[in-house]
Amino acid sequence: MEDALRLAVEADLDLVEVAPEARPPVCKLMDYGKFKYENAQKLRESRKNQQMTVVKEQKLRPKIDSHDYETKKRNVVRFLEAGHKVKVTIMFRGREQSRPELGFRLLQRLGADVVDLGFVETTAKQDGRNMTMVLAPHKGAKTRVKAQQGVEASAHPAPPEPAPTEPAPTEPAPTEPAPPEAAEAPEPAAPQQ
Repeated sequence: MEDALRLAVEADLDLVEVAPEARPPVCKLMDYGKFKYENAQKLRESRKNQQMTVVKEQKLRPKIDSHDYETKKRNVVRFLEAGHKVKVTIMFRGREQSRPELGFRLLQRLGADVVDLGFVETTAKQDGRNMTMVLAPHKGAKTRVKAQQGVEASAHPAPPEPAPTEPAPTEPAPTEPAPPEAAEAPEPAAPQQ
């Protein structure tokens, strides 16, 4: 240990204990101030490379007009092009709550309209008076290829398979006549409460 301290003083470096639990303890000769500075630079650089996920929200109504829909869609496109996720919310009021399929169809339509820019990360879910769906931008080539395949599959659906044909029966099967008492007696009606 004394030899290591003497070497550190001669080289004008610091003696830093790297593994104190090891036997014998492991030490390293280094400039500790420079070491701390480089670690801080690495940490700052890694923080700079991190991407903050921003979730933008776009609110719609189930009975939205076509022009208003195009305006909202343009906003969603702008958000996706900027690399942000988009939470699309359909707000139901009054009787609209009894027709959630309208909102579901609207969200599906919006997802299909922006499939080249983003994909549906979270499918449409009803949450009280609102229905939400989250769209995320395409990050890599894989999600873009999947989106293109989905568009092509919906544009060119597979031809329906022909139904198997059964040979027509040559003679109708004999049926038994119903018993006479079942045909004459009507069923009693259930008592109403």
